[in-house]
Amino acid sequence: MTERPGGADSRRAVPPAAAPNRGSDVANIKQNMRAGAAIVLVSLALAACGGEGEAKKAEAKAGEKAGSGASSQTVSVVVASLQNLPRTVTASGTISAWEEVPVGAETGGLTATGVYVDEGTYVRQGQPLVQMNDALLRAQLRQQQAAVETAQANAARDQAALGRAQELKERGFLSQASLDTALANQRASSANVAAAQASLSETRTRLSQATIKAPVSGLVISRNVTRGQIISAGTELFRIVRDGRLELDAQVPETDLALVRSGQSAVISSDQIGETSGRVRIVTPEVNAENRLGVARISLVGGGFRPGMFARARIQVGDQPAVTVPTASVLYRENRAGVFMLGADNRAHFQPVTVLSRTTNSTAVSGLVAGTRVVVAGAGFLGEGDRVTIAPAARPAPVRAAAPAKK
Repeated sequence: MTERPGGADSRRAVPPAAAPNRGSDVANIKQNMRAGAAIVLVSLALAACGGEGEAKKAEAKAGEKAGSGASSQTVSVVVASLQNLPRTVTASGTISAWEEVPVGAETGGLTATGVYVDEGTYVRQGQPLVQMNDALLRAQLRQQQAAVETAQANAARDQAALGRAQELKERGFLSQASLDTALANQRASSANVAAAQASLSETRTRLSQATIKAPVSGLVISRNVTRGQIISAGTELFRIVRDGRLELDAQVPETDLALVRSGQSAVISSDQIGETSGRVRIVTPEVNAENRLGVARISLVGGGFRPGMFARARIQVGDQPAVTVPTASVLYRENRAGVFMLGADNRAHFQPVTVLSRTTNSTAVSGLVAGTRVVVAGAGFLGEGDRVTIAPAARPAPVRAAAPAKK
């Protein structure tokens, strides 16, 4: 029989080194088990670390939630005080004339032959403004003068006749009736003289009225006459600001009207003109029922203001008690001024106030009680109800003694 390759003899021909090594396999298994255990330990350690981090995060979040109603902001606090401060009342209004004098014609039906002034001219009392045609009046004047002379001549004749009648009556040559007639004629002649003189005086007055003169000194602000115009009696020809004095009709709120008094100084300003000084002349006793504003008339001293212009006034009403706080403590929330005040529990509460006056360091307000603790530094970072920590007051640095001079 022929043996097949790979039979029993072939199996016996395999060398011992090619057989599987059981000892090395066991060693490999143990090594793998140790590596797996190490990996498991590392994973557990990492998991433990991660859990601790999550716990810390959860604790931090809980702390944030617990402290959401309080703030750890450190702030400085000042107590609002009551002080006497110079108070200023602000008002605005229209520039007007202190006294406007209309100038018109007292006689009418005459033509203006000359106009001597124009708008903006400063005139003196008695200065001619307009000349009217007075030719007819001058003719009437001459006629009246002649009438007066005639009446005076008649009166002299009748007076002489009365004297002769009285003499004849004393001698018995004249009756009482004739004497009475002579006496009546003399009295009628005297009356005619008085009437003629009155007519003459009237004509002279009308002639003088043909020249229109300034009744007062002042500034001409309007002119309503031209040369050649027929002027009617009573027609307004000019308007004069007496003495050129102007004043501001300042509209003052009724809440401040009681503080304004006659004689107080004021500063009047305009964007176009600038500033000038003034003084309150009078405060009207009436308040407008619609806008609740009173009027203080402020006389202007100098300046280039003109009637009808808009201007503002700052009236110095004197020292008034007011609650003052540092200017840095005043904030604006929702377009309202206010301060953060602290309660007994050191929680901040926003208190709206009204600003009365302001300087660089202090502000006078209303709506706040004196003695209230007000937040200054750090107020801009606070919210309603935040709990704060009050910073201790800064202590002055110790003064070191000067070292003795070396000899």
